Amino acid sequence: MADPAIQNAVLRAALSLPRPLLRLLSGGGVVYCGGRTLDPRFQFLASHGRGLPALDKVTPQEARLISVQMIKGLEGRLEPGVALETLTIETESGPLRARAYRPSDQDAAAPVMVYAHMGGGVIGNLDTGHLFCGILAAVGRCAVLSVDYRLAPEDRFPAGLDDVLAAYRWARANASRFGAPVGVAAIGGDAVGGNFAAVICQELRRHGEPQPALQLMIYPVVDVASETQSMSTYADAYPLSRDLMAWFMGHYLGPGDDPADPRLSPIKAADLSGLAPAVIATAGFDPLVDQGEAYAKRLNAAGTPVAYRCYDGLAHGFTAFTSLVPAADVACREIAGLVREGFEGRLR
Repeated sequence: MADPAIQNAVLRAALSLPRPLLRLLSGGGVVYCGGRTLDPRFQFLASHGRGLPALDKVTPQEARLISVQMIKGLEGRLEPGVALETLTIETESGPLRARAYRPSDQDAAAPVMVYAHMGGGVIGNLDTGHLFCGILAAVGRCAVLSVDYRLAPEDRFPAGLDDVLAAYRWARANASRFGAPVGVAAIGGDAVGGNFAAVICQELRRHGEPQPALQLMIYPVVDVASETQSMSTYADAYPLSRDLMAWFMGHYLGPGDDPADPRLSPIKAADLSGLAPAVIATAGFDPLVDQGEAYAKRLNAAGTPVAYRCYDGLAHGFTAFTSLVPAADVACREIAGLVREGFEGRLR
């Protein structure tokens, strides 16, 4: 694979070209599917990405190496004024690596946000959501704690979920370490990280613990037991396809796991009342888009304040593309702004 710095420079140069030329270089005209038009920069990235090794055709260990190289190729500058700290959280299952983001104008009243990265429970690390966590900290004016949870198949469900829940409880008790109020925290994540956020809210309710100040779910996986229409409409989308989603779940779930278990498919819970206010964002070109929208509607019907946004022209994983796709950067800043509104009690 090419040197990440060179790859990044080439991509930046290509993506600065006019939109018609980007579409031409991507193989032709406008990509229109399911009533949506794909952003031309994502169209180009999809065309480029399909020439790279397919993650669902390699081992999980090889997929991790490929994803690390891909993330390095998307590197950009961390949000100005955000300080970083790498730390270790001690849990019953062992130590967890984490990375804290603190903005220079942090609101002392804002809760710390515990964040779980995407990756299907199989790939990803603290660098996967690095740029977005910086945006979330700066725009949300809050401390963000990104967690490096255990991955499958070495540690299948519920290991990663348990790690993020343990990190959430630790952050809630130790929030003053990050300049945030003790006894309260928020929970968030993208893709499987969004799944963790949804499940953790339900688990806290089941254990009689206070709800998070907010739950943030970006293109979340909330149903691994059934297929919605978007799973077929966007079956061949990039970077997440239906086949890759099946590959992730094949490694994440154990042979005895029930996909309809609400700890795997939180939308299957019979009662969604009494859960934390939610910010849910989806991408239009994503097999999971229907799931996020359906969960937002279920929460809203149960009386939970929900801010839902669908970014029609973007694709799954857009939080990692903020340095290369302006529309992804705008979307991430809007999402972080909604989190800020949620902290201020202004969600409707």
